[in-house]
Amino acid sequence: MLYKELIQLGLSEKEAKVYLASLELGKATVQKIAEKSGVNRATTYFILESLLKLGLVSTYDQDKKTYFSAEPPELLINLLKKQEAEIHQKARNFENILPELRSVYNLAEDKPRVRFYEGKDGLFAIQQDFLQTNDRKIETVFSRDDVEEVFTQQEREEYLNKRLNKQLHCFAIYTRKGGSFLPDSVGQMMADAYYIPSDKYPISSDITIYDDKIAMASLRGKLSGVIIENKEIANTLRSIFYLALETAKTFRKKDSSSETDKTPS
Repeated sequence: MLYKELIQLGLSEKEAKVYLASLELGKATVQKIAEKSGVNRATTYFILESLLKLGLVSTYDQDKKTYFSAEPPELLINLLKKQEAEIHQKARNFENILPELRSVYNLAEDKPRVRFYEGKDGLFAIQQDFLQTNDRKIETVFSRDDVEEVFTQQEREEYLNKRLNKQLHCFAIYTRKGGSFLPDSVGQMMADAYYIPSDKYPISSDITIYDDKIAMASLRGKLSGVIIENKEIANTLRSIFYLALETAKTFRKKDSSSETDKTPS
């Protein structure tokens, strides 16, 4: 029957029956169309409203009655065009989410798991991930100047409070154009932060090592970041971090009293 072909074009079964009934009847009331299609009157009215939106029927009032009339069947091509547009939109949506789908794909255990993030919200998502570490400590390398450029003082303070509530100790190596801004060890802030000169060791990305993960974020230009989950990579970078930390300890603080913002990254 024709209604099956109409279903293949994108109409529901009841839409197809109501449209065919209207097509055969020409001008007709809801009651007549319902009787012809075999669909109850209330549902027929609802279906006709749907067909009106699709441009497949029209309506008008005459002698205090509302009539519906099917539009020429050639207009069914609009259904295909609508489906084509929806397919293109779905394809674009799929392309947008594909990187994230890839990032959560359950890779083999011997391969790193990688997740990508963009924008400031993405950086907050990375931050939230390492705040959930089971290790009770993180190792991080960052540019204090870039952190202050990207995050407001309130945001930095909120991060610090979250870290302290988690009792998460921070071991840090950082650069700052104005020199050191904190004592090397800050017990009340659960931090061991060591300054290195930015002119000798320029840093423009934030690197955090925690559990079996490494979070890296670009804090200049387009904000973006990545989390790599792999035990061997994390342990190797952690060893490099502590090797660098021994070098960082050799630098003296330049000025610990001129900076009023006491919040470490």
